Amino acid sequence: MPISGSPSLHLFSLVSGWSVPITSMTSYPMLSSSLSSTTPMPEYGTSASTLDVSLVVPIYNERESIPNLLSAIAEVMRTLNLSYELICVDDGSTDGSVDLLKEASLKDPHVVGLFLRRNYGQTAAMAAGFDHARGRVIITLDGDLQNDPQDIPRLLNKLDEGYDLVSGWRKNRQDNQVTRLLPSKIANWLIGRVTGVALHDYGCSLKAYRTEVVRDMNLYGELHRFLPALAFIEGARITEMPVNHHARRFGKSKYGLGRTFRVVMDLMTVYFMKRFLTKPMHVFGLLGMLSMLSGALLGVYLTVVKFTYGQDIGDRPLLILAVVLFLTGIQLFSFGLLAELLMRTYHESQKRPIYRVREVTSQDE
Repeated sequence: MPISGSPSLHLFSLVSGWSVPITSMTSYPMLSSSLSSTTPMPEYGTSASTLDVSLVVPIYNERESIPNLLSAIAEVMRTLNLSYELICVDDGSTDGSVDLLKEASLKDPHVVGLFLRRNYGQTAAMAAGFDHARGRVIITLDGDLQNDPQDIPRLLNKLDEGYDLVSGWRKNRQDNQVTRLLPSKIANWLIGRVTGVALHDYGCSLKAYRTEVVRDMNLYGELHRFLPALAFIEGARITEMPVNHHARRFGKSKYGLGRTFRVVMDLMTVYFMKRFLTKPMHVFGLLGMLSMLSGALLGVYLTVVKFTYGQDIGDRPLLILAVVLFLTGIQLFSFGLLAELLMRTYHESQKRPIYRVREVTSQDE
C-alpha cells in the first residue's frame, strides 16, 4: 500500500544531496509476488515477520546525519508498494542523536527507535535490530549518509532473483586511500580466501537479507563484517552488486587501522566455524595425534640411543621436547573430546539442526 506523506517527513526534509527518482511499483512485479507469497517466518523473540521490509540502521553519534537519512529513506520507500519499518538502533550516542530519534519515532509510524544502554559496538547494534525486525526482508545500511538509499529498490530486485543475501559493493569508494581503501582491499582478499566467499567488499553495510537467513545466525564479538560468510555457512545463496557510495559529510569515521587485529581474530573464528563447527574433534584430535606421535617417535629414538649406543640422554633438550610433545598431544586430544561434548550440548539444548532445508517437494503438495 503506498505510503502517504506525513508531517514528520517534512520535519526531516533537509537538503540530502540525493535526487530520488519516482518509480512505480509496477517495475517490481517479481518482488511483489515473491514477498506476498513468502511462507511466514517463525517468530524470533517477540518479533514475527508481519511486514515486507525492515530497514536496520546502527547509529552512533550521527546527529547531523539523522535528519537527511530519515528523509532520504522515506522518499525512496514512498515509491514502493511495500509495508516497512525503519529501525534506528542507537548504540549509546552522546551527541543528541537519541533525542532526534525519539522525536522521529513519535511522529513517524514507520520509524522505530531502539536505544541500547551503552556503546556495545556495531555487531551488537545490528543483532538488536535483527532481533526486533518484523520484515520478511531485512536491509542494513550505515547511518553516516555514505550508503545511498536509492540503491534499496535495486537490492530488492536482485534479492528477488532467487538469492538469500545481496551484498553491496562500493565500487567507487569515497574514502582515504591509505587508511581505509588499502587495508580494506587486503582484508577483502584475505577473507575471501579463508572463507571461500569471494566478495569485493565485505565492509559495505548496505546489504539485503531474507529474514530466515538472519534468524539462523548468532552474532558475537565483531562478526558483522563476516555476515556473508556466516550466511554461507548456513547455506545461503549470495551475490553482490555495485552500489553508490558518498563521501562522509558530517562527523568523523569510527573506524581506523586499529581494527586490523580484531578482524584477524574474528576471521580465525569464522574459519573454525566454517570448517569444524560440528566436528571440532577433527582439528583438535588430528593435532593431538600428530603431537603425540612426534613425541613418541622422539622417545623411541632416544631409547635406542640410550640402550644401543650407551649414550647419556638425561641432559638432552630432545628429551624435554619429546615429553612436552606427548603431553601436549594428550591435552589437545582431550580438548577435542570436550569440544565435541560442548557442540552436542549447544545443538541439542537449542534444538539447532546441523543442516538447513531450502524446500521440500512431493506429489502431495
